[in-house]
Amino acid sequence: MARNPSWMTLAIDGWMLGVESSSVIGLRMMTLARGGSTAAAEAQRMVAEKMRAAIELHALAFTGALGKTPNAAAAKSIAHYGRKVRANRRRLSRRR
Repeated sequence: MARNPSWMTLAIDGWMLGVESSSVIGLRMMTLARGGSTAAAEAQRMVAEKMRAAIELHALAFTGALGKTPNAAAAKSIAHYGRKVRANRRRLSRRR
């Protein structure tokens, strides 16, 4: 990705993050629908991961690690959440 991506690049990357997130939501819902201890653990993990990802992103913002331009900050934010989403998709796909 370029240092200062265009709005079109950001739009496509954001759209892709949304698509990937939707697949994770579906996989998580299947896990939660099964119930039991696996579902309870997944629910707790989901909340903890979301909080951790938000806190990490805030730390990056406060330290200036997201970049100096709005486009750079948006790109790094999308990349930050994208890594989390892809990790969850891989993990949840193995369980099926």
